[in-house]
Amino acid sequence: MKAIGYKTPGPITDNTLVECDIEIPTLGPHDLLVEVRAISVNPVDIKVREKIAPPSNDAIKVIGYDAAGTVKAVGSSVSLFNVGDEVFYAGDLTRAGTNSEFHAVDERIVGKKPSSLNFAESAALALTSITAWEILFDSFALNEDQETNESLLIIGGAGGVGSILIQLAKQLTNLTVIATASRPETVDWVKKMGADYVVDHRQSLGEQINSLGLTPRYVASLTASGQHFNDVIELIKPRGHLALIDDPGPLDISIMKRKALTLSWEFMFTRSMFNMEDMQKQYELLNRVSALVDQGKIITTMTNHLGAISAQSLQHAHTLQASGKVIGKNVLEGF
Repeated sequence: MKAIGYKTPGPITDNTLVECDIEIPTLGPHDLLVEVRAISVNPVDIKVREKIAPPSNDAIKVIGYDAAGTVKAVGSSVSLFNVGDEVFYAGDLTRAGTNSEFHAVDERIVGKKPSSLNFAESAALALTSITAWEILFDSFALNEDQETNESLLIIGGAGGVGSILIQLAKQLTNLTVIATASRPETVDWVKKMGADYVVDHRQSLGEQINSLGLTPRYVASLTASGQHFNDVIELIKPRGHLALIDDPGPLDISIMKRKALTLSWEFMFTRSMFNMEDMQKQYELLNRVSALVDQGKIITTMTNHLGAISAQSLQHAHTLQASGKVIGKNVLEGF
């Protein structure tokens, strides 16, 4: 089967990503064999490609952590899906990626594709939806529709995770959502996603949020966490909760003690990496997201369709992602 990968980690160049032929994967008991119809690109694609080498000098490392497609075969213990089902998912960091014609994935981290979306629109949603959902309901331990007058600050509201986090927070909680954006097009986008207020992360966050008369109890820092860390500690409520997804480097968490704050990381691959007993929660939450889409309550975060899946188009998608200016999600469809 066709696949796209790389031999040498590092920055993107004209020949970093190459097409190759590899064997169709053998299925484990809980695996689905999915014919990949569409993929999207995330920051994790860039980080892995830059830092992690293939297992041997001659090997090609295939990455990719979002896909939508059709189930072509199932493992011996599969009970959640049947051949012919249309699915979407984000895969497993410890296994070969989705940038291939066929892909093996554990059924417990797969959801049923929204019937109202096409494959490209669906491929934009899985990884970011899992991340956003786990921030709200695992990290922050919120309950759906709980009565609260609290507010949530989302730093980096126009990116893939921020775009769906705004929507889920507005649909499933009573939080007031403040999102950061710094360009006219990103401001317009986060407003479209449903943010109640927008502040500029290039200016003092504390001053802007104080002018709104709000003091967030929850902060989801999705980008530039090191840059904003001190400001966040000043503006957040005592006994508030800060959740990170990026890699900010060393942080002086001692400044959190006075307010008795909680700090946590969200990493949506943790459940699959450690084969956790509750892996199936990702199947369940993806199906909820799918239902919310089909009910018209949330929308796809796809903003750019970059054409068919090829080494050249995927290389272009990586270059755009590395720019730090992507709004929503870039998607490719069909080999």
